[in-house]
Formats: sequence, structure tokens, C-alpha cells
Amino acid sequence: MKLFTRRWNDPTEPTDGTRILITRYRPRGLPKSEETWDAWMKQLAPSAELVAAFYGKRGRMAVNWEVYRSAYLREMRSAEARDAIADLARRVKSGEAITLLCSSACVREARCHRSLLRELIEAEAARL
Repeated sequence: MKLFTRRWNDPTEPTDGTRILITRYRPRGLPKSEETWDAWMKQLAPSAELVAAFYGKRGRMAVNWEVYRSAYLREMRSAEARDAIADLARRVKSGEAITLLCSSACVREARCHRSLLRELIEAEAARL
């Protein structure tokens, strides 16, 4: 299966295939001419509320990884997210290479929604 994860500002690799940005917000100050992705699927990003909670914004204390993980997986049960996940699973299962791109600031892949989303896509592809 050709399903990869990276940050949007990581250098493009020949094996990346279709690069899909999965962040809630588009990188600030980046001209469209310098975008490193082929598509933006913000329906697969954590909600604005969850992003704010995870980073301790809006006067809240930051939530831990387990709370974030549970909330993100719950959000991915929406019809829109399930449809997008199923589509990506079909594409990967058919042999298309796809790279999921997250924030440039997200340096710990194991503590990033991109790793959770990859697991969801892989599980869906295994069911096909």
C-alpha cells in the first residue's frame, strides 16, 4: 500500500504521488504558487474547536493526546469524513500513491492526526 505521511513543507519525494493537505487552516503567508499539495481536504482535519483545545487556545488548558485522539476519531465518523476516507482507501487499494500532509509545526508524527487518519484509511482499504 502506498500511503505516506509528511509535513506540507517537507521536500517532495518521487514516490509521494498525490499530496493531500489535511489541515484545518491553509498555511499563512504562503502564495498559491508555492503550494506543495495537489488537493486540500480540510474535512479530514480536526475541527477548529479540537485544534484550539489541543493547543490550549481560547483560555483553555491543552487537552492531552488521548483526549485529542478520541475526539478526532469521533469527528471522523461524520458522513463527509467517512466518504472521504472511503474514497482515499479505494484509491490506495487500486495502487495510487497518496501522501497525507500536515502542518509544518507538527514534528511528532505519532502524536498527529495524520497518523490516525492513515490508520483509518488502511483499515478501510483492508475491508475492500
